[in-house]
Amino acid sequence: MANPEKKSEVQAAGDKTGGSMSLSGHLKELRNRIIICVAVLFVGMCVCLTLSPRIVTMLTDMGTAYRYEFVYISPQELLMVYLSVALVGAVVLAVPVLAYHIYGFCVPGLKRREQLFFLAALVSGAICFCIGILFAYFISLPFMLQFLIGFTTEVDVSAAISIEKYIGFLLTVFVTFGAVFELPVISVLLTGMGILKADWMAKSRKVMIVVIFVIAAVITPPDIVSQVMVAVPMIGLYELSIVLSRLVAKLKKEKTEE
Repeated sequence: MANPEKKSEVQAAGDKTGGSMSLSGHLKELRNRIIICVAVLFVGMCVCLTLSPRIVTMLTDMGTAYRYEFVYISPQELLMVYLSVALVGAVVLAVPVLAYHIYGFCVPGLKRREQLFFLAALVSGAICFCIGILFAYFISLPFMLQFLIGFTTEVDVSAAISIEKYIGFLLTVFVTFGAVFELPVISVLLTGMGILKADWMAKSRKVMIVVIFVIAAVITPPDIVSQVMVAVPMIGLYELSIVLSRLVAKLKKEKTEE
């Protein structure tokens, strides 16, 4: 009598070579890809941990240029700052690997056109996230820091800031702007799937402006400058999303007619 375990393994292998994969095969593939991604994140964190002092120095130089002074008020605070910076850096370095394995896991179930669309969405999303971080670093953060330090000129108070609070503020701004700049990519994806329509976005413009300011108030530190600096780019990206959604809808209609 044939071994049932051996028979199931042969059947699973036959299903895999035949273009389909069993549930256990999908789970094993997912497990292997997750292990690889976790290993890459761990290696990236170790690399970034050695560079954390330089990165923290670069970020604090931005503050000292506006007369900020930094202190740490607990023995482990500076270490926690290094670890948080290393974790964010590891995620940034691992983005290509993560995107590759997400694409590799999803692509077998997609058609040729859907594969290209999915790949373009991943690449565009990574590029837009990086643009958001650069926008925050070169435009938004200098303005925020200069505006906030301006309040010390009216009172006899020096700005001795906790290094953990300062780095946490910068990382929050970076992640916030990176996520905000994903709005056009998300809009294009939803339009391509038929969930979102450009006409609906245009008609809801006034309501969405109010919603954008509310979202900006929730995801930013509690000051009006940070809220405005996030809300204004979001409004601009919302208008860009309307234009891109109309373009995608037009191309989709032409493809359907053909």
